Amino acid sequence: MVKSTSENALPNRKKKTDQLPRRSRETAVEKRRARAGKSAGGTAVRAVFLVGFMGAGKSSVGRALARVLNWVFEDLDDRIERSEGRTVAEIFRDSGEREFRRAEYHALRQLLDELRGGSVKVVALGGGAFVQDDNAVLLHDSAVPSVFLDAPVEELWQRCRQQAGTERPLLKSQEQFRRLYVARKKGYAKASVRIETGGRTIDEVASEIARKLGLKKIGIRTEQGEVE
Repeated sequence: MVKSTSENALPNRKKKTDQLPRRSRETAVEKRRARAGKSAGGTAVRAVFLVGFMGAGKSSVGRALARVLNWVFEDLDDRIERSEGRTVAEIFRDSGEREFRRAEYHALRQLLDELRGGSVKVVALGGGAFVQDDNAVLLHDSAVPSVFLDAPVEELWQRCRQQAGTERPLLKSQEQFRRLYVARKKGYAKASVRIETGGRTIDEVASEIARKLGLKKIGIRTEQGEVE
């Protein structure tokens, strides 16, 4: 569920890179990937956000990656549900998307405060979280790397259809699904790294993320959380 490219390079930087000899271009790409594996202060990455559309595998890949690294895994939607005392589907149904986005923003701010305090986590964001303007500002300022998990929209649709018992408020029809994916993809492309997940296993994708970002396994985890 992994072809990896850097999607967040500035346009003028990309143009200059394209004009370089092949070996120089490869070196420039390697340097950008290395920077994605460092925080703003140049220290080793201690958290990562997984972003992407419905069915991209953010939660399943996130759990696998957390096991590999001995980090804590968290799904932001789970935090929202605990805080609100109801499911995401219930929030959408009873209060609307605007209220859900308010709760999502609050949960993200709380989570980022914890990360600044030293938490080591793999975090899966909901399908719309990364493309909300207010959330984007928080995530940019945090300097935590993000990974865009992508796949052909037809495969994403089939994955969602096969997930029995999962209620998705924005999953109405295949055509609506496609339109929403197209609308959000440009925002997802601003992530630090893009990983193509189509036809890949969960463990393969998790290993690729760890390698591309240079993520390090920790020996003893002091924080309790999912993935023991």
